[in-house]
Amino acid sequence: MLTGFPCPGCGITKSMVYFYEGDLYKSLCYHVLGPFVIVFCAISVVVLTMELKTGKEYFNTVLYNRKAALVMACLLIAYHMVRLVYFIQHNNADDIFKQSIWK
Repeated sequence: MLTGFPCPGCGITKSMVYFYEGDLYKSLCYHVLGPFVIVFCAISVVVLTMELKTGKEYFNTVLYNRKAALVMACLLIAYHMVRLVYFIQHNNADDIFKQSIWK
């Protein structure tokens, strides 16, 4: 809202809603990571339930992996840069300014 540019997470909620409705194309148009968030949450619930039942830890090596976190951060930054370039190409400066809090 401060700049008028979309944030890295903008559109992820709409993406998840369209994924729930079964419209994968619209879901991916709003945010590429929306369906992956849903899948990750579902997998997390299953794995964490198994951890509670068995007393073993299956997920800690993945959750606390620094290399995986850096790769995911780099992918999110790259995706956001692509979204910003697309946003700037399809909006003029006045439209971007109107979307900011400085109207």
